[in-house]
Amino acid sequence: MNNPVSDPVSDETPLSVDESPMDFPENYRCGFAAIVGRPNVGKSTLLNALLRRKVSIVSPKPQTTRHRILGILTGPASQIVFVDTPGIHITEKRMMNRYMNRSAMASLADADVDLFLVEALRWTDEDQFVLDNIRQRGRPIILLVSKVDKVHPKERLMPFLNEISRKADFVEIVPISSMKKVNLEQLPELISRHLPLSPPHFPQEQFTDRSDKFQAAEVIREKLTWRLRDELPYGLTVEIERFEFDEESGKLVINAVIWVERAGQKAIVIGDKGEGLKKVGTSARVELQKMLDTPIHLELWVKVKENWSDSAAALQQFGFDSN
Repeated sequence: MNNPVSDPVSDETPLSVDESPMDFPENYRCGFAAIVGRPNVGKSTLLNALLRRKVSIVSPKPQTTRHRILGILTGPASQIVFVDTPGIHITEKRMMNRYMNRSAMASLADADVDLFLVEALRWTDEDQFVLDNIRQRGRPIILLVSKVDKVHPKERLMPFLNEISRKADFVEIVPISSMKKVNLEQLPELISRHLPLSPPHFPQEQFTDRSDKFQAAEVIREKLTWRLRDELPYGLTVEIERFEFDEESGKLVINAVIWVERAGQKAIVIGDKGEGLKKVGTSARVELQKMLDTPIHLELWVKVKENWSDSAAALQQFGFDSN
């Protein structure tokens, strides 16, 4: 069993080449591929499908991804460091929206290739806004047209591909389906063509830069999102206060606070006689036990911090970049 309490090999900064145990050929390629697109277009679902494991939470709600998350795919000829970014959006109503846009834009600065994800048969102002921003970078852009399995009849897809291909000088255009695994097998080879010759940045066994503690908070937030759906307060986040292995009980103890912005939202999260919070806790504990491969004791509290999503100090407290 991996020790779920230990820090990851690297939380933000790649290891130096000398620290990597992996042997690699001289023509090995390694670099960063940013997955970019408007909110709720399926970036996290694509990342999880490519890695064949869950590293980024998913939900039907827009702007579920709030932080930059790295997903690392290591093969015999290349190591692709995928960057899952918050959805780039035009409207910045709150400080948290501005943070997410800055986080997404900053992630683009370090990328070697951009994976521009759009939905089949749909083009919005936000799609155009994202494309305008990544074109300014002057890097190779691979256009990924998602959800092609839902296009019926299939003859409708080709005119859309022809139309969208004229919007930029894409180096590749690939129709895909993350759910049905359509054309995903060929993507790593296509992406690696546009990466620099380089030894791997990360050890072969590492698949994300985020710690177990961070992932625990995200899993809890994901369960809240699915549980509450339309009732979900936008100003909701999860903070882990305790994350340590208890030798006596043989369990990983996780204490988490669910922060909301108003008292009325607290009642929504807790639910009638606490049943809502209990169900969220049960589903999160089951997934975390499987993910971390250890018994877990999970306790959840709900607290109010008014307008935290529009407060620089609160955003910093909850792990959002203050820059």
